[in-house]
Amino acid sequence: MYKAIVNEKAMEIAFDKDKITIDENSFDWDIVEIGKQSFHIIHKDKSYRAEVLAFDKEAKTVTLRINGNKYTVEVKDKLDLLLERLGMDKLASNEIKDIKAPMPGLVLDILIKEGDEVKKGDQIMILEAMKMENVLKSPGDGIVKTIKVKKGDGVDKNQVMILF
Repeated sequence: MYKAIVNEKAMEIAFDKDKITIDENSFDWDIVEIGKQSFHIIHKDKSYRAEVLAFDKEAKTVTLRINGNKYTVEVKDKLDLLLERLGMDKLASNEIKDIKAPMPGLVLDILIKEGDEVKKGDQIMILEAMKMENVLKSPGDGIVKTIKVKKGDGVDKNQVMILF
C-alpha cells in the first residue's frame, strides 16, 4: 500500500500482480512509452499524453505534465506511513543546527550573512581545498544565527563554521 499526494489531494494506491487500485477502485489503463520520459495513456476511452518533468528520489516526488496540466506527486511507502503513524516522521527534518567544514581549507567567500534564511541546496560558502574551489550548500532549512569564520580564514575538518 502506498499513499500518493497529487497537488495536495491524498489517495491510497495498491499494486497486486497486474492490477492497480486507487482508493480501493480498480484502475484500468493502457500505457505506451513514446519517447524518453513521455507516455501515451488510454483510460476510460480517453487519451492522455504524459511527460515526466522532474524526479526527486530523495524527496520521493515526481512532477508530471498530463495533457498540458502540471501535477506534483509525492509518494509515501509502507515505511513512511508507519513512521507517520508512530509520530516519527518529523525526526529527520530539513532543519539544521550548524555547518562544519567538510575538509581542511581556506574560506574564499561567504555568500550569506547573519539573519539570512536559507533553504536546502542554497549556496552558502566557497571553500578552497587542495587548490580546488568547493561550493558548500545548505543541507537543510534554517536561519543563520552566527557565522564563526570570515573570508580568508583557514579551517580544519569538522570545524563549526555556521550556527543556525
